[in-house]
Amino acid sequence: MKKKRMRKKKNISVKAHKKGKHIIRAREKAAQNVSPVVEKYWFQRYNLFSKYDEGITMDEEGWYSVTPEQIAIRHALRCVAATAKPNPVVIDCFAGVGGNAIQFARMCCYVVAIDIDPKRLELAINNAKIYGVQHCIDFIVGDFFQLAPSLKGDIVFLAPPWGGPSYKSIENFTLDFLKPRNGFTIFQFAQTITPNIIMFLPRNVDLQQVEELSWLSSPPLEVEIEENFLQNNVKGVTAYFGGAACH
Repeated sequence: MKKKRMRKKKNISVKAHKKGKHIIRAREKAAQNVSPVVEKYWFQRYNLFSKYDEGITMDEEGWYSVTPEQIAIRHALRCVAATAKPNPVVIDCFAGVGGNAIQFARMCCYVVAIDIDPKRLELAINNAKIYGVQHCIDFIVGDFFQLAPSLKGDIVFLAPPWGGPSYKSIENFTLDFLKPRNGFTIFQFAQTITPNIIMFLPRNVDLQQVEELSWLSSPPLEVEIEENFLQNNVKGVTAYFGGAACH
């Protein structure tokens, strides 16, 4: 009989503990104004920014568009490996809340981070300060397409908006779905800066079209395409062009 009572108490304790965790999570979400749209991303917040609890800030679009930190680190490592310079200049054309710009800066790159939304760029500045790299990033509010002719850099990083979470429902994501212009146009503007381009794209992107981007140059650029995994799940595809591709 005593054993039965002990088991019963233990089960109640476990249930109470689980209920308590759910209550705490609910309170945390409410305190941070987490909307139903971003709830699933909130549960992955430490995958997005490992220093999230130190004051990271994001708007709704930032939650579902920022590059997960481990993938951003991969991009930064490849960027450094692609150039012989000790402090290469990276142009982050659609910087958002700063996920990639921060990791580029942490790898000793000098970053020009561009975004058309001033409020979003304020969030990026805050996040860069948390990682201690704000002094390595030049934040510019502006339209990349207007700024491109005056920009100079060793690597161009492109992570244009994918059109929101609904991109997952598209069986074959063509480059026409990218925002604010189609992928071919975005790539052509990037080429005016440098042929060394890194482009982060959805996992369901049309890979044949991605390869076709290299044909916009004469002679065609070298291209390398890799899948990016996080916790055994494909989160996106990265294409490396020109000097950014492995030789």
